[in-house]
Amino acid sequence: MIKHRVVITHWVHPEVIEFLSQSCEVIPNTTRETLPREEILERTMDAHAIMVFMPDTVDEDFLSNCPDLKIVACALKGYDNFDVDACTRHGVWLTIVPDLLTTPTAELTIGLLIGLTRRMLEGDYFIRSGKFKGWRPELYGTGLAGHTLGIIGMGSVGQAIARRLAGYEMNVFYSDPVPLSKEKEKAYGLTRVSFEELLACSDFVAPMVLLKPETMHLINATTIARMKPGSFLINTCRGSVVDEQAVVDALASGHLAGYAADVFEMEDWARPNRPRSIPQALLDNVSQTFFTPHLGSAVDNVRREIAMEAARNILQTLDGRTPQGAVNKPNHLRIA
Repeated sequence: MIKHRVVITHWVHPEVIEFLSQSCEVIPNTTRETLPREEILERTMDAHAIMVFMPDTVDEDFLSNCPDLKIVACALKGYDNFDVDACTRHGVWLTIVPDLLTTPTAELTIGLLIGLTRRMLEGDYFIRSGKFKGWRPELYGTGLAGHTLGIIGMGSVGQAIARRLAGYEMNVFYSDPVPLSKEKEKAYGLTRVSFEELLACSDFVAPMVLLKPETMHLINATTIARMKPGSFLINTCRGSVVDEQAVVDALASGHLAGYAADVFEMEDWARPNRPRSIPQALLDNVSQTFFTPHLGSAVDNVRREIAMEAARNILQTLDGRTPQGAVNKPNHLRIA
C-alpha cells in the first residue's frame, strides 16, 4: 500500500501533523518562517498533497514539476494566489477553508475601526513616551455612535461585521450586486445603496470583496475622491483591493482622515507587478494610520481548526473522495 507523502509549507499545530501522520508521510515546516519557493518545490516534486498558506503560490510551472500531486489544500479562504485553471487542467483539486476565518476577521475589522478612529495607537505611544502626566484635552477622536459605516460586499464577513455592530447605534449601509433578504436587512439594521451612494455618505468605508480583476484597486484615487471628506478607510480583505499610493495622497491632502489595514499590496504574490514593500509614507504616518500584520485569522484555536480542515480535505482526496472544500472540478484525476 502506498503511503502518501504530504508537504506542509508553514508551521501548524502538532495535532494537525499527528492527524495526518496516522496514514501519511508528512514533511512539515518546523520553523515559523516562510520557506523559499525553490525549497517548497523540491519537497513537493514527489508529493501527493500539499497544504499551503497565504505567502505561497501554485501555478502552471509548479504543477508541471509535481507530477504526483493530487491536491493543493489551502489553509485559507481567499485563494487569488493560486491558479485554479492550471490546477483543473493538471487534474489537481484546489480546496479552501471558507467559513472558519469569518468571525475572527469580523472582530479584527471592528477592532481596527475603533483603534483608528479613537487614536489608540497614538495614545499608546504617548503613554510610553513618558509625557503623560494625567488627563489633558487631547487626542480627541471620532466615536462610532451616530455615524455611518459602508460595507462594500455583503458576504459572510460583511454580515458578521454588521451583526456585531448592531448594538453600536450606527447606520450601516452596504453595496452588493446581490441583495440580502429583507429579513436579514432588518435583523442586521442594514440599508442597501449603490456603490456611489455608499462612498458619498459613509463616515467609514470597509471593502469586503475577493481580489479579482474587477476588484483590483477598487479603492483608487477616483473612488477615494468620491468618498466623504474626512472619512476613514478600513481594509481587511485583500491588500490590492486598495491602491496604497492613492491612500498616501488622500491622507496627505486631508480628504481621508485615516486608514487602517490588516492586509497590504505587497502580500498579493500572484501579481507580477506587486509592490515589494508597504509605502514608507504610510509607515511614517502614525497619526492617521493603524496597521496589523495580517492578524485576521490569528486566533490560536481558529488557526488550528483551519489547518485541521485543510488536512481533512487532503485525506478525503487521497481516499478517492471529493474534498469538501473544493473550488474546482479537475478535468481528470491523477492516479496515485
